Amino acid sequence: MFLTISTTGTPERPATDLGFLLHKHPDKAQAFSTSYGTAHVLYPQASGEQCTAALLLEVDAVALVRRGKGKGRGGAPDAALAQYVNDRPYAASSLLAVALSSVFSSAMKGQCAARPELPARPLPLRIEVPALPARGGAELVRKLFEPLGWTVTAEAVALDDRFPEWGDSRYVRLVLAAADLTLAEALRHLYVLLPVLDDAKHYWVASDEVDKLLRAGEGWLPDHPEQKLITSRYLSRRWSLTRQANERLELVRLAEADDTDVAEIDNAVDEESDTEEKPVPLAVQRRDAILAALAAGGAARVLDLGCGQGQLVQALLKDVRYTEIVGVDVSMRALTIASRRLKLDRMGERQSSRVKLLQGSLAYTDRRLKGYDAAVLSEVVEHVDLPRLPALEYAVFGSARPRTVLVTTPNVEYNVRWETLPAGHSRHGDHRFEWTREEFRTWARAVAERHGYDVEFTPVGPEDPEVGPPTQMAVFELTTATPSPKEEKAA
Repeated sequence: MFLTISTTGTPERPATDLGFLLHKHPDKAQAFSTSYGTAHVLYPQASGEQCTAALLLEVDAVALVRRGKGKGRGGAPDAALAQYVNDRPYAASSLLAVALSSVFSSAMKGQCAARPELPARPLPLRIEVPALPARGGAELVRKLFEPLGWTVTAEAVALDDRFPEWGDSRYVRLVLAAADLTLAEALRHLYVLLPVLDDAKHYWVASDEVDKLLRAGEGWLPDHPEQKLITSRYLSRRWSLTRQANERLELVRLAEADDTDVAEIDNAVDEESDTEEKPVPLAVQRRDAILAALAAGGAARVLDLGCGQGQLVQALLKDVRYTEIVGVDVSMRALTIASRRLKLDRMGERQSSRVKLLQGSLAYTDRRLKGYDAAVLSEVVEHVDLPRLPALEYAVFGSARPRTVLVTTPNVEYNVRWETLPAGHSRHGDHRFEWTREEFRTWARAVAERHGYDVEFTPVGPEDPEVGPPTQMAVFELTTATPSPKEEKAA
């Protein structure tokens, strides 16, 4: 993918000021690593009269497939060939937009420490994109860019010059020219509108995309005549996110019309007077208890066995003490949701090197799980049929043998305190059993004795004097590195 930004200058205001704005020296060719390849910045020409900066994004097609399966156009899991044969390395898309925001982040924010007066100065700008996917054709390109002050030249690219009867492709050669826009405004326009025209994104669109859209669209999106189309396409037509964005944009428009702040318009709720204390969900209390136990044990490499949708993995990633985090689940659907929650397809290399998601069954031994400091089975054992529980026990305590094992499970005695839970029913339809405190402790002590662990018990959640806490946790600590009896027998 290729894009150029050009400007002209005078002796008083040389064109090479573009280098200060972009924070990239015109005399150097620089390369920047991205999640999907390498971005190169170079200057084909740099003089006082004319300066052009070029951004060349080399896409690693294999990395795109490995880290973005199922995302964007041509990324369906069953479209094996389409994952490798597509226009992603050549046509401007969300990949190029993300590279723009990463490589030129200070310029997009309007920051320049060396020359603080430059970002607010309008420049004569010319931007060229040789290959731009445009779902809607050249007419839509003009509808999107012309209201922002650009003079637009959008030439349709023929499917094949040798066969004019085939007609035009959905790509255009785009040239934008403006005399009174700042560079920050221009970059924000491109950041939003490139993926809008492509009408696809290479990553999962989550709720944080609304904030990104509103930041990049500040000052121009609320009054844009195509605001609804831009919002819908940028958010991949996710209805709930689009509605949220439109509501916030309407607040901005009303605030500008009244010449006041958005906070003064959106004052239906007085947060200072809303003093009612909201109960902390049990899932959050359970996760906090697990994190506290892992921290107390000094674990750095952690297994989340039965990781589900990745809530615990996400919490562990926020703490730098955990250098390696592995989530394991038998469900590929759960792992897919976990990957989206963690935004693995957009995660930087350093962060992504700390986390791994694996498909696996805890009923079988797995060499990949050996050698870790700690393992967590949070609300997992009760989903296993009782006859298969010894297999899980051996896979974790006999084969993987982490130094610390944390097991949480519901306390069935507490169920009488759930007003909405019918008598005799489990908390979840998939629970094969739910233990009393004594049953759980009997099982845990037997496991510890068989495999060389000590075990202690911790309540999780409010402890009722009669029926105990809603969740019970066992903390196993390895006391010997010698093989378990089963291992000795197998040897």
